[in-house]
Amino acid sequence: MHTVIVDGDISYPPTSGKRLRTLNLMQRLADRHRVTYIARPSSAGQDLKQAEEYFKDNRIEPILVDDPVARKKGPFFYARLFGNLFSSLPYSVSSHQSGSMRAALAQYAATHQVDLWQFEWSAYLNLLERAAGGRRLLIAHNVDTLIWQRYAEHTDGFLKRSYVRKQWKKFERFEGEAFRHADRVAAVSEEDARLIRERFGQPKVDVVDNGVDIHYFDQVHGERDPFHILFLGALDWRPNIDSVDLLLTKIFPAIHAQEPRAKLEIVGRHPSQGMIERAHTVPGVRLYHDVPDVRPFLGQCGVMAVPLRIGGGSRLKILESLASALPVVSTTVGAEGLDLTPGEHYIRAEEDQMASALLDVMRDPGPARMMAEKGRAHVRELYDWDVVARKLEAVWEKCVS
Repeated sequence: MHTVIVDGDISYPPTSGKRLRTLNLMQRLADRHRVTYIARPSSAGQDLKQAEEYFKDNRIEPILVDDPVARKKGPFFYARLFGNLFSSLPYSVSSHQSGSMRAALAQYAATHQVDLWQFEWSAYLNLLERAAGGRRLLIAHNVDTLIWQRYAEHTDGFLKRSYVRKQWKKFERFEGEAFRHADRVAAVSEEDARLIRERFGQPKVDVVDNGVDIHYFDQVHGERDPFHILFLGALDWRPNIDSVDLLLTKIFPAIHAQEPRAKLEIVGRHPSQGMIERAHTVPGVRLYHDVPDVRPFLGQCGVMAVPLRIGGGSRLKILESLASALPVVSTTVGAEGLDLTPGEHYIRAEEDQMASALLDVMRDPGPARMMAEKGRAHVRELYDWDVVARKLEAVWEKCVS
């Protein structure tokens, strides 16, 4: 089967959950299928030559379009946000409407026989003309409508909340059209699949879970410090930004006031300068950005905190933590979409319970570590990337047939 994967964020190096998923599944399926990867960088400065060589070494044909997405900072960014008030598209979708990507897809479709086009985000589905051959599979890493709805529910200030609500409603219209336009949709959780069927009227939805590289995280070593809390995630993703704000404003100060030995280690890519400066002002907090390997942090910290209240999809950070036998304390939203049982595999604590739950793990880590060991065995059985790749392969075959 010849599959073309279309992406708005080049998945190498794999420095985010979405990149990890796309890259791991591509690599495994390229062993058995012809895979072409047409993608553009999500930001300027990415080393396209290095990424191209990596893909070729892994039997993936790369077509990397050097047309970075507009930066989300500076006066021009705010001008574009204002201009989006008069657009029917959500801002993040309109910023991905690339003429260069449209031309690359048209040229490839005109010169190659393609069985399946796999779109890693809905914003790219409408860049391929309907006349092009092949079926269309849309990967729903998240249901963006749900994320923006939750963001609106947790946004303060009349003007900002009004803007966010408009984005939410735009996404609801846009995603509904995109889901119905695709031949099939692959969601990452049963919850998202149900939402796509019931709210957006697309009955052809399959679940292809997120996963984890079991062998990679088998190499996590270190002596755990029960007083070190870890937060892991892309620090330019809105739900994670909200979580960090919650940790710095409420959760960790409450912990530190009762337990001065407590430390919070925030690890992720692309934090804003404001986030870096703010983290330095909170006693006991250290922020590490763009690190080459997260495993030392997973091996040395005593507990992973996942205070998400906005997210959708499912959290790779929880799978990576449990694959490393690191105890997890998560909100319901944080663990949403994962086949995990609170009280057996992880500790569930909502926003107002998070500080107390983390303090309990610090002072008596034994029960949480037993949960993490059970979680590790569970994750190894259900979420290895090889298992997930076979699920996606079955969806490919169903889609083209």
